[in-house]
Amino acid sequence: MVIDMLSEYKTTINRLKRIEKQLTEFVDGCESGRILLSIPGIGVINASAFLASIDKGQAFSSSKEFAVWLGLTPKQHASGNISKMGGITKRGDRYLRKQLIHGARALVSRAPKSSDPLALWAMKLRVTKPFNKVAVAMAHRLARLIWVLLTRQEHYRAMPASLEVSA
Repeated sequence: MVIDMLSEYKTTINRLKRIEKQLTEFVDGCESGRILLSIPGIGVINASAFLASIDKGQAFSSSKEFAVWLGLTPKQHASGNISKMGGITKRGDRYLRKQLIHGARALVSRAPKSSDPLALWAMKLRVTKPFNKVAVAMAHRLARLIWVLLTRQEHYRAMPASLEVSA
């Protein structure tokens, strides 16, 4: 019985390697895929999911609209002069939002070891905000960055923190 389970395990591992190879070929086969892979926090799985869902982001008129579609924007409750921001709306594509947040979590967790402007921004937020809020904020920022880079067809370049434009 153990030998059968080991054989099944090896078969599953080989199948996963073949699938990962196919995804890598799919992502590397187009310029948009290479653009997505240049963004910190985006790997082959995230890149393939975004390519399959939004291609070059041409369905959205702005990066804000794309972030709203993903459900990464806070709910806003306003009345008169009082405006309160709530949690994220969670209205968009659940899978893409989850994957982007996981990538953002990885980015935030290794931020202290990096000098990338995104990492510096995350560390500055991390001083006053809890980890998960910073991860969601990073996911929102990554979503807007994804849309901008895909529509311009440019690769991510880490700019010095003083030159970076806040999103």
